[in-house]
Amino acid sequence: MKDQRITLNCKGQLLVLDQPKVMGILNVTPDSFFDGGKWNSEDAILKHTEHMLSEGASFIDVGGLSTRPGSEEIGIQEESDRVCKAISKIKKAFPETLISIDTYRAEVAKNAVQEGASIINDVSGGNMDPEMFTTVAALNTPYILMHMQGTPKTMQDNPHYEDVSKDVLDFFIKKIEALRALGVKDIVLDPGFGFGKTLEQGYTLLNQMHVFQILELPILAGISRKSMICKALKVNPENALNGTTALHMVALQQGAKILRVHDVKEAVEVIKLYEMLEANP
Repeated sequence: MKDQRITLNCKGQLLVLDQPKVMGILNVTPDSFFDGGKWNSEDAILKHTEHMLSEGASFIDVGGLSTRPGSEEIGIQEESDRVCKAISKIKKAFPETLISIDTYRAEVAKNAVQEGASIINDVSGGNMDPEMFTTVAALNTPYILMHMQGTPKTMQDNPHYEDVSKDVLDFFIKKIEALRALGVKDIVLDPGFGFGKTLEQGYTLLNQMHVFQILELPILAGISRKSMICKALKVNPENALNGTTALHMVALQQGAKILRVHDVKEAVEVIKLYEMLEANP
């Protein structure tokens, strides 16, 4: 879509999205659904970050609180300590790295940006912390606006929509208006696959993701190794890479500008093949 906004101003570093980019996931948590506990030491954090950057990640998404279905909350201080320690180490070792902070808590987001994060990725779309939108505006960072029905603990209990794509679109329109009123300039849209959606709703949303292009904002697809793949293929997350790759191509064809992934190399390859298809209609 020619009018779609294709740049994000990340605290002075410009991220250009004229071609799709890869966001590498770094969970510094003991209980994330796929890689919980893998990247908790300083050495592991730096090695994994270097690995993802070398494979072509444009930025690293650091999270310190699991949002898998049914997950329990931890204290703000504990979450903040986890992510700030990781961000500080990454910025010291790889100072040019763009980092997004994966949190729904304004205080954690603020602390993370002070340590060097330059994008805020909020799975709750501002619904779980009333201070989040004003904090984003004050910090002047890009904001990834994700749709979630309910909370991580309850979101998969019985998700219901009149029309899942229309309902998510309506949510985006309302939230974008509130963000714009506060002066937030750079917004990325994330439909929230697996966050308060049934298996069937997830596939409907993916099939209709192009409708969000009407909002003329970049779209992020977070599909990597999620339950919408595992349930359909009857595999566990460890064996969901092939399914992830297949759906990444669909997401790109539906207009995704960012793929949030556990496996950077494979996602970069999908983007290269997608670009070959686009260049040779």
